[in-house]
Amino acid sequence: MFVFAKVNTHETPIQEANTSEGVSVIVCAWNELENLKALIPLLDNQDYPTFEVIIMDDRSWDGTHEYLMQECGAFQHVRFIQIEKTPDHLSAKKYALTLGIKSAKYDVLLLTDADCRPQNEFWIKGMAECLLPEKQIVLGFSPYYSEKSFLNKLIRYETFITAVQYFSLALKGQPYMGVGRNLMYRKSLFLENKGFAKHTNIVGGDDDLFMNDVATAENTAICLNADTFMYSVPKTTWETWYRQKTRHLSVSKYYRFENKLVLGSLASTQIFSWVLLGVLIPFTFHSVLLYGVLGVFGIRLLAQWIVFAKANNRLDKTLNTATLPFWDFIFTSYFLIMGTNNLIPRKKKMRWK
Repeated sequence: MFVFAKVNTHETPIQEANTSEGVSVIVCAWNELENLKALIPLLDNQDYPTFEVIIMDDRSWDGTHEYLMQECGAFQHVRFIQIEKTPDHLSAKKYALTLGIKSAKYDVLLLTDADCRPQNEFWIKGMAECLLPEKQIVLGFSPYYSEKSFLNKLIRYETFITAVQYFSLALKGQPYMGVGRNLMYRKSLFLENKGFAKHTNIVGGDDDLFMNDVATAENTAICLNADTFMYSVPKTTWETWYRQKTRHLSVSKYYRFENKLVLGSLASTQIFSWVLLGVLIPFTFHSVLLYGVLGVFGIRLLAQWIVFAKANNRLDKTLNTATLPFWDFIFTSYFLIMGTNNLIPRKKKMRWK
């Protein structure tokens, strides 16, 4: 809890954006025609003097290429690169992203996905302000749009918890991941570390595995400026969500040992506390010890609720604060189910979307 509380007290050191330093925004898209129609005007309209938007059209067949051919000329900052074939031994998204990075005009890269939306024209400016001279990476926040379904609430809670974890550990000097929906780093950092060379054949990990390789306490900053929050369109079916989470979780086994140890400890502690409560209640039900058990657990839950409620306020109030204890319980089941699922070997090749 003390580590997570860092998000609540952190004041992001910013500088006036060095507008003489251009920014290359890169979006990888595979059959994202409708999303690109919504996103491109929002990116082109950003309030920043020197930037470009590179759309990487990865073998799309939904009319994306035709749309880009017809409409890109109407936008001042947008260009696109069409990918017709991906080498068999490479992850398609990493290949597309690598080509985009190599073609970028500017050293500062800002990544997002086609299904994301900046909330205003200050996204680039806000992220650039957090890239202090001594930093090479800025971790951003990318919540999901709110809907009424149970799945949507689960997705938003998981996204919130993940963000609190990677922001807090970065502030503690242990950065371990970022999300490619809102991530800034330098092209020179990418090239110096040979890009995704360590994990080119792994479908996922273009964001978290790369950050796990190159992010340090010295070169990494976080951005909690609400202007920079990049909202994303969530999955709407359990099947597509499950496929996405399986892909995301499959790369965590490649994290550094110390990161796996910390994250495993956090998950284990949460699971243990709920399981222990369930075991102890029947044995103490007719005893005064029951009050002690409930009291200790209640203190843990209250402390967590206070920290997460404040973090929720910092992160644009993406959740209903009153429901946080309920989702803590639900997330325990999530850890058990998805953690077990992640141990099952798979022969079928996963898609990058």
